[in-house]
Amino acid sequence: MTARIDPRLYQIGVLSGLLAYGWAALAFDITPVRAAMLVATCLATQLVWTRGRRLPAFDARSALISGLSLCLLCRSNDPLLAAAAAIVAISSKFLVRIRGKHLFNPTNIGLAVMLLVSDTVWVSPGQWGNPAWFAFLMAGLGFLVVTRAARADVTLAFLFFYAALLAGRSYWLGEPAAIPIHRLQSGALLLFAFFMISDPKTTPDSRAGRLLFAALVAGGAWYVQFRLFRTNGLLWSLACGSLLVPLIDRLLPGSRYAWSAFAPCGASARQAAFLGAGGFPNPQSSTHNQLRLPMRRFMLFVGLASCLLGFVEPLRAFCGFYVAKADTSLFNRASQVVLARDGDRTVLTMASDFKGEPKEFAVLIPVPTFITREQIHVADKALIDHIDAYTAPRLVEYFDSDPCRRYYEMLQPMTEGAAMDLMATKEARAKALGVTIEAQYTVGEYDILILSAKQSGGLETWLTENGYRIPAGAGPVIGSYLRQNMRFFVARVNLSEQARLGFTYLRPLQVAYESPKFMLPIRLGTVNANGPQELFIYTLTRTGRVETTNYRTVKLPSGSELPAYVKDDFPRFYRAMFEQQVRRESMSAVFLEYAWDMAWCDPCAADPMSATELKTLGVFWAGDDARAGQKVFVTRLHVRYDAQHFPEDLVFQQTGDRENFQGRYVLRHAWTGGDTCPAATEYKRTLSERREKEAQTLSNLTGWRIEEIRKQASLPKPVVEDAAWWRRIWK
Repeated sequence: MTARIDPRLYQIGVLSGLLAYGWAALAFDITPVRAAMLVATCLATQLVWTRGRRLPAFDARSALISGLSLCLLCRSNDPLLAAAAAIVAISSKFLVRIRGKHLFNPTNIGLAVMLLVSDTVWVSPGQWGNPAWFAFLMAGLGFLVVTRAARADVTLAFLFFYAALLAGRSYWLGEPAAIPIHRLQSGALLLFAFFMISDPKTTPDSRAGRLLFAALVAGGAWYVQFRLFRTNGLLWSLACGSLLVPLIDRLLPGSRYAWSAFAPCGASARQAAFLGAGGFPNPQSSTHNQLRLPMRRFMLFVGLASCLLGFVEPLRAFCGFYVAKADTSLFNRASQVVLARDGDRTVLTMASDFKGEPKEFAVLIPVPTFITREQIHVADKALIDHIDAYTAPRLVEYFDSDPCRRYYEMLQPMTEGAAMDLMATKEARAKALGVTIEAQYTVGEYDILILSAKQSGGLETWLTENGYRIPAGAGPVIGSYLRQNMRFFVARVNLSEQARLGFTYLRPLQVAYESPKFMLPIRLGTVNANGPQELFIYTLTRTGRVETTNYRTVKLPSGSELPAYVKDDFPRFYRAMFEQQVRRESMSAVFLEYAWDMAWCDPCAADPMSATELKTLGVFWAGDDARAGQKVFVTRLHVRYDAQHFPEDLVFQQTGDRENFQGRYVLRHAWTGGDTCPAATEYKRTLSERREKEAQTLSNLTGWRIEEIRKQASLPKPVVEDAAWWRRIWK
């Protein structure tokens, strides 16, 4: 009889394909060297435990699956921590066993342990994005794997229960169907469902047990995500749910799954059956000597070499003259928000892009908790202007030196230096509409209300009767926030106070609150919006870069060399480049424009912010000394959004990523000297090639026609190389 193909081979193939897809199409920030190190560490750990426990054969397949899964999920700037996740993952199979069965899915417990012990290890659930075709692709490939592994029931049951919970929550909140559909299209969810919870060695033995297990994990993940408002609910739920598997197996017994039909590398069928049962051999068994020593030594060598390579991190430095920046003034209808976040404490600073008479201004913002008068502040617009300038993508220029002198001159970076007065409001009317005015304050030039309500219709009516303009169709969105027990922060300009204070513009509003929700409500802004909107988000954190968990966070192209004429046309270039990236991501991504320690910059588009400025923006943890910037990591995110492409609010997480990144574009001015040494001749020969490459880069980034770029850059048309064959030999 022909033996069935080991389903682990399917899983290895699919995981490898997903990793390749991530590199090719999604710009995964794990390098091939780091991936090799993770896989090699898993294999080496498996080998060490195989020898230490004197098992009859070394089986690389399960370890390879764990290594590839960690490549897809585990992120850390520290290679030692990444390697530790691999060691914990594989070691758990040998150390945490009950009745001959390892308790945890190796990848899951490796990630859970490292997330607990270090804030510099993270998982990026938004990295896959939500395109439907990719979700179906993952589902089809994953279904193949779990069917071969006889565990399709737990995957399908989990997806059913989780989808029911998501749909039920959205129905209760009055959210549109687009929101649960968007969540179910998450690549991270399907990766978990088809490749992690479906592990046949750690799921319950009986089908009834597996269905119960799937329901428990789905419920736990939903609770962590939507009641505790913590990220990685899937991982935490599976880790906790696995502790219940021995009890489920005792209450609902079934046949233990084994890989016995599939012989491990170098093992006989009898050995495979023994290993599949989860036992450990007699140390004196002769089968222990059937391990192939050359293969073991080769795997150990590969593991050590890959680990060493994985610890080598490239050094990056930016030098050059800063000459232009792409600040928010380049975009119409550009809103700006600063989020200073540490733990569950948040200070939100909102700069309005309102254009019109101040008496027409009003803002309605959902907030997750009650806000007192002392938690509201009015800030200076200069603070946001400063952080905008500091983090803005920038243009830098270099000047080629004399090639005959055989050195390049080092260049030092240059630096540059909200409603109305509601005292007459009838509380009886508000009460009749189910609206509660929980508090009202006057802060600076703003009159502020904190409102709660029983239903959206009553709140809409009250707001309309009191002069607030509510866009048509906002009711369902308001209702969904009310069902989440959120309150509304309402602000309007107090004209007399504004006149007394002497301000002729709207200053930013600040709100400080404490909540596990790290999110930014954007749905109200999409109701009846006149086209897509621009939003700039600046986050100030203690640990590292901030990213979205329910949308992809994509780094903008950076470091590209452009034709010199772009210096005089940088705003047009940057708008065209950003629009091109938005099109390429189908307007479904959040773009990273800047991530850096606040203490310094290179090159500087503006001076770093002072300790006083940072504290005013909400950085309460850094203190007042001049080194406060060393304790602050700033992230600048830019998103163009509408209701179709961004159906749900933005949800964020802090990561441990402290690698510096900036949107940076380079001009290199040619050397124009008259020296005639061989180096100068070679320099002049390659100069036209460089200029053509710069033109091609600009066309690719912006979508501009290459012919127009060549004309603007005064480039000759490309010509065929000199046909003189000896020139091609001795050039």
